[in-house]
Amino acid sequence: MERHVKENPSEGQSPVTDPGHSVKCSPVVIDDVLLNGTTLDIPAAEEFIHQSMAIIVEDAVKKATDVREKVCEWRSPDQLKELLDLGLRDGGESDSKILQRCRDAIRYSVKTTHPRFFNQLYAGMEPYSMVASFIAEALKPSLYTYEIAPVFTLIEDAVLRKMMELIGWEEGGDGIFNAGGSMSNMYAMNLARYNHSPDIKEFGLSAAPQLVMFTSQECHYSVSKAAALLGIGTKNVYVVPSDKRGKMILSALENKIKAAKSEGAFPFMVNATAGTTVLGAFDPIEEIADICEKHNLWLHVDACWGGAALMSKKHKHLLKGIHRANSVAWNPHKMLMACLQCCAFLVRDKTSLQLCHSSGASYLFQQDKFYDISYDTGDKSLQCSRKADAFKFWLMWKALGSSQLEERVDRALAMARYLAEEIKKREGFRLLMEPEFSNVCFWYIPPSLKNLPDGPELYEKLHTVAPVIKERMMKTGSMMVGYQPHGDKPNFFRMIVISPQVSKQDMDFVLDEIHRLGKDL
Repeated sequence: MERHVKENPSEGQSPVTDPGHSVKCSPVVIDDVLLNGTTLDIPAAEEFIHQSMAIIVEDAVKKATDVREKVCEWRSPDQLKELLDLGLRDGGESDSKILQRCRDAIRYSVKTTHPRFFNQLYAGMEPYSMVASFIAEALKPSLYTYEIAPVFTLIEDAVLRKMMELIGWEEGGDGIFNAGGSMSNMYAMNLARYNHSPDIKEFGLSAAPQLVMFTSQECHYSVSKAAALLGIGTKNVYVVPSDKRGKMILSALENKIKAAKSEGAFPFMVNATAGTTVLGAFDPIEEIADICEKHNLWLHVDACWGGAALMSKKHKHLLKGIHRANSVAWNPHKMLMACLQCCAFLVRDKTSLQLCHSSGASYLFQQDKFYDISYDTGDKSLQCSRKADAFKFWLMWKALGSSQLEERVDRALAMARYLAEEIKKREGFRLLMEPEFSNVCFWYIPPSLKNLPDGPELYEKLHTVAPVIKERMMKTGSMMVGYQPHGDKPNFFRMIVISPQVSKQDMDFVLDEIHRLGKDL
């Protein structure tokens, strides 16, 4: 696709004609590199993109969302390395070879848009968000200044304002789209620490007392990672017990805060989870907010998974009290199905992000620009280069409207309830607990174990069942469902229901297939 020019072009000729300049000129060579014209064959590049898009539409869209196709075509790492020929060489390959590599990459990837992919907290094909992704990748914007990304800067601002409205911050706030929910939780921890001890920004940890924070045992692992990265320390993350449904126990939180103070530590933050990863539990935000107010603590709500319930009049009660949070993490790429990744961090205070993170790089954030520099958002971000992720949510939202997004949430939760009821009807299946969100957790008990009483022997044998069934479903390619242990409970399946492509027939298929794959165990 890039044209290779002769070392010694004939006098007075340019080997590659600039389509905008037909005038012949003397060759210009610097460091043995000819600089006349372009080395990129634009028509060939356009043709390659056309051919690539045809493959994407056929293999990564149509086939990947066809319930008759496999969710995955499993190969071991060694087999896949050989199939893909991963080595990089001095010489390039032909476009036809590269197109085949595109087909292979799609073929051997997991089809997370498939109707029977239930493995993660995201799933399904979202056409409007997908097109937005294509546009953003084609334009290659970076959201640090308005001058380089005017359209996407304004779109991000509009989306954040609407999300704040749904949270209930009547006076607005601030926010930023970033590289993941884990990053959002780190933002929250850094802002909470800055709010407590602003001198840390300039003088580092030497200016900090022993700061401690509180989170439930069901929280996302990114909380402890953020504490380690920011120098707070994982030992200063006080883990609060949760009840049997996975919700933070309020009395235990109070006791932990009092104990920390009695030890001479300085509490600065509570992390509440709205939609835990495994059980889909929602911490009691309103009551936690009361405790935070009493002790003057920053309240962060990790609603990366459960934030979508704010779109639903029927289910937004799950996040009652979220308007009292100081900050919120919310990932539209999860239940709302925006293309990965699409993650918002929102903060009620309008100046915290800027004060905490600004460094005033003069080559980007000049104060004498000819436009309103309040739209130069990059200085409040930890990243410099930042993708136009909000566009993927905005275009989808414009296409569907809030009403269809609400229907998407309501249908996912209704489908989860249907699955839970079917599990209770079927011999050999046992529900871990009634689902609060769209996480449905259950055991499959093969016929060989059905007469064993509850106890250590059953649990030990049951622990081995889910991994074998998971291996078989992966190698068959029929579907993907996750599993894990939890506390003292043996391995169980965790179904995540999201996609509007999914029907009750797919729920029935999952239970039938698990029985088919595991009945001999």
